[in-house]
Amino acid sequence: MRFDVVTIFPEMFSAISAWGVTGRAMDQGLASIKTWNPRDFTTDARRTVDDRAYGGGPGMVMMAKPLEDTLDAVEQDQGAKKGQLYYFPLKESDLIKRWQLISSI
Repeated sequence: MRFDVVTIFPEMFSAISAWGVTGRAMDQGLASIKTWNPRDFTTDARRTVDDRAYGGGPGMVMMAKPLEDTLDAVEQDQGAKKGQLYYFPLKESDLIKRWQLISSI
């Protein structure tokens, strides 16, 4: 089983792949993790992936273009379009509805 993870912190996944149950699964060839850094798909010298929130206010927003290019690269690397699961912030009630929908597929 292959897991493609889009993250701006790919180094954090070395612990997941080296230790515990997931580490043993990877050692046995049952699972693999490939990390994709959106910073690798930027065009500016600073490799910027975050933008200001529309209308100001606290927090940052990921820029669409680097994220889109990253997801396109993941899809190309996989060959055929496979099942994809996206995590994003939602209200708890919306999240529960989303999981009910996914589990019914």
